[in-house]
Amino acid sequence: MPRRGIAAGALLAVIAVVATACSEAPAAESGEQYSSPKAIAAQVRYPSAPREAASTLSGFLSAPGGPYLRDQYSRVVILHGVNAVYKLAPYELTVTPGQPNTFDAADARTIARLGFNVVRLGMLWQGLEPGAGGPNQPAVCTPGAPANPHMYSAATVRAYLAKVAAVVDLLGRYGIYTLLDMHQDVYNSLYRGEGAPAWAVCTDGLPIVALGGRWSQNYHNPTLDIAVAHFWGNDVTGDLQGEYDRVWGAVAHSFADNPWIAGYDPYNEPFSREYRLDDTVSFAIDLECFYTGRARPGRLAADDKPIVCPKSDPRNGVVPTIEAADPHHLVFIEPDIYSIHGKPNLLGPMTFPRLVFNVHSYCESRSPVTGDPTSVDACSGQILASLLRRSRDRPQLTSRAQPGGPAWFLSEFGASSDPNLLEQVTDTTDLLQLGWAYWSWKYYDDPTGSSDEALASPTGALAPTATVLSRTYPQAIDGVPSAYSFDPGSGAFSLTYQRPATSSAPTVIFVARTHYPNGYCATVDGGTFDSPPGAAHLVVDNATGSGTVQVSITAGSCG
Repeated sequence: MPRRGIAAGALLAVIAVVATACSEAPAAESGEQYSSPKAIAAQVRYPSAPREAASTLSGFLSAPGGPYLRDQYSRVVILHGVNAVYKLAPYELTVTPGQPNTFDAADARTIARLGFNVVRLGMLWQGLEPGAGGPNQPAVCTPGAPANPHMYSAATVRAYLAKVAAVVDLLGRYGIYTLLDMHQDVYNSLYRGEGAPAWAVCTDGLPIVALGGRWSQNYHNPTLDIAVAHFWGNDVTGDLQGEYDRVWGAVAHSFADNPWIAGYDPYNEPFSREYRLDDTVSFAIDLECFYTGRARPGRLAADDKPIVCPKSDPRNGVVPTIEAADPHHLVFIEPDIYSIHGKPNLLGPMTFPRLVFNVHSYCESRSPVTGDPTSVDACSGQILASLLRRSRDRPQLTSRAQPGGPAWFLSEFGASSDPNLLEQVTDTTDLLQLGWAYWSWKYYDDPTGSSDEALASPTGALAPTATVLSRTYPQAIDGVPSAYSFDPGSGAFSLTYQRPATSSAPTVIFVARTHYPNGYCATVDGGTFDSPPGAAHLVVDNATGSGTVQVSITAGSCG
């Protein structure tokens, strides 16, 4: 249970939400045979798996309905990880040593050692489709029916994705999934951010003057409002959304058969001036039509009427484009950026089978320079309220394809060097049984970030926050979890879950050994252990028949 900053009433609310979430989750399917060596890493059981792997998961993940991700054996999957995004040219990380954007085996090895099993890896549209020329080109920005702007180069896309694939493959060798994130902040580098190529910036001919102060002040730049309105409206001859979707189709096709891809994040932190002006429904329609396209529009939250998408929008939006190119992987859709601080989500049901409700959560009570909280308790309380609201929003996305709503995932939080804040937030995510990716792994001279956010220095030295984020947690649960918790101060961990009548694969718990300098003692009721003493991955084979399994871990020997 959290030790500071969260009121007892709020904790009871969290527990109530968790109980509701568990009741919505479908039970693990019975009848599957535990036969594939891919699911469990070598230090647990199978010599064919890479011995250096720190994840005991592999293969495609699914989101069949309910709050949990699932693996190929229907086990509940919990992901913990970090973000790694390079926002300067060439707008991607590389495994080539000695570069400012290098991400090498030392990074992957340390990430795995900390128990992280996912990296949200950044890509940028301006790297994939740089095109030619600057903003406000008449061939692109003239109002009218969308048409091919002739900015796409298949060779450029292949070269870019080859470098992305090298990072994905490196992470896979260490048993780490990749969530591919098409990143942006304030749309384009002309606004001191990153994301869209310069040719895709249309401001009706008005000159672009970046605002001073913190980079995020440019969210209030009037010409930015015009540029993003043209993107969401797709109302210029350059077919901005069509080109964006074309790039995503190439990405999804390239990684369709890669078992170490967790999924795709189509657009980081969508935003529009319309939301700030309280015309919230208008932007919600724009955003949902961007995801679905005209052919398969969804509905807004709590509204039974189908959305009517603008005629200028692509017939097939970014989600069906990805799913047509890749029949396996998940699509992690984000609500608008303002939901980060607890504002309402207006996204509603979209009838696609592999969606994940992908949320971010930051607090407003923090330094505009470092990102560190000015009040830890105020920050943790706000984040708790925001995540509780998102947990209530998630079932509103229920569709025939995903009964009970899609799974959910916290793909950004933190951005802080304060261990107390991160401990409280991760305690909350445990209570909510919510997977996460911390922002951020390294600083990489981030134009829209702070060096205080980094978990690792340029030399690989870890910040004190790494000890908080490296947690003992269940990575795969053969059953429906009732609760799990971890105390980084004492090392105490507990997990309770309801096992299915027929087990298909073991439950696997990552043990963060940095919290157990003198070893650990594990006990189980309702199952047996099938891993060596002191292993980094504790493997639990369920007892025969349905029932309750309880696992406890404490620091020190069992004597």
